[in-house]
Amino acid sequence: MRLVFAVVQDKDATRILDELVKQNFRATRLASTGSFLREGNTTLFLGVEDDQVETVVNLIGRLGRKREKVVTPMATVGAPMDSYVPFPVEVQIGGATIFTLPVERFERF
Repeated sequence: MRLVFAVVQDKDATRILDELVKQNFRATRLASTGSFLREGNTTLFLGVEDDQVETVVNLIGRLGRKREKVVTPMATVGAPMDSYVPFPVEVQIGGATIFTLPVERFERF
């Protein structure tokens, strides 16, 4: 058995969860915040059998869409001002970051 952690963009979370439920997977949804853009994400936790990991990872990867977003970087306190970029830049956001860990024991009450 494996524990799958998936960090996805909030915009994709409901669509991913709906598809997981359709395929008889159960998940726990937690609100989380990214460190780069400081925007809301969703972290999903799933306990799955070893032979189901690829199915879950492929599903999340397919539905977790990458997007382009224009952001204005904020100056970092203490950083030299000559390295500060005061104009908007386009960055890629979204997609999914997925971790899998072995599970020694699983109980459901």
